[in-house]
Amino acid sequence: MNAIAVFGSRGQLGGELCRRLGARALPLDRDEIDITRGELVRALLADLQPTAVINTAADTLVDRAEEHRQPCFAVNAWGVQNLAAACRQLDCPLLQISTDYVFGAAIADPLPYCEDAPTCPQGVYAQSKLAGELEAQRWAKHFVVRTCGLYGQRGENTLQGNFVDTMLRLGRERSQLSVVDDQYCTPSYVPHVAAAILFLLETTAYGTYHVVNRGATTWHDFAAEIFRQSKLPVKLQRITTAQYGARAPRPSYSVLDTSKYHALGGPAMPEWQTALAEYLRSSQLT
Repeated sequence: MNAIAVFGSRGQLGGELCRRLGARALPLDRDEIDITRGELVRALLADLQPTAVINTAADTLVDRAEEHRQPCFAVNAWGVQNLAAACRQLDCPLLQISTDYVFGAAIADPLPYCEDAPTCPQGVYAQSKLAGELEAQRWAKHFVVRTCGLYGQRGENTLQGNFVDTMLRLGRERSQLSVVDDQYCTPSYVPHVAAAILFLLETTAYGTYHVVNRGATTWHDFAAEIFRQSKLPVKLQRITTAQYGARAPRPSYSVLDTSKYHALGGPAMPEWQTALAEYLRSSQLT
């Protein structure tokens, strides 16, 4: 049986991957292994002998990272270095999850980013994730999957709720909300991203891929669609990123082009509105 090691198995994406893999999954989370400890990582994977490794583990506390650079890099960059070294030793593929945050520069005439577009990470978290990409790319049999704004079934170790669930909770508590309207991206439904990841692992088309739902929106317009589909009468006020006042910078435009992934013939990534509707339906059933 081909077994796949899933690091970060108790998070949103890791949990979904393990559910889809079933008995093929080797679930690993921070309670089982600290990916910053290279010797332990190599010993564990040498013992498990997976046919592939997926790394969804990450320090995703974006604002905290601005004052805690070292622990953020330890997980997001040097932890990936350890996994890549172990995969090289085993001669098995490594699939590393990355982020749209690697694109942060302001551009006058924005178009969706292709995989080979110049990166420009603006904060510590973004810089650490790009460093992790570079570490993964040191091993020939690598996939780097950039995605954005994941939402799905909450994982056991998810430190922050996803945006959709947060909006639904706030929408039931308040009649008016202020949401940022100058950041353009494509929030993505975890099951769609997970299906694409497992498809990529069935290929040898190694490299970097953008895997997000189709289309583009702002966080304000995403919230408006959440409330429209949920029939919650919430009044939304548009605010700027500066008005929101987050500690870490966010990309003003980080829409990702998925043409390279779709050209391989993998499961299609639906429009973001369709993906949201699917999630809301699934949430009502659970």
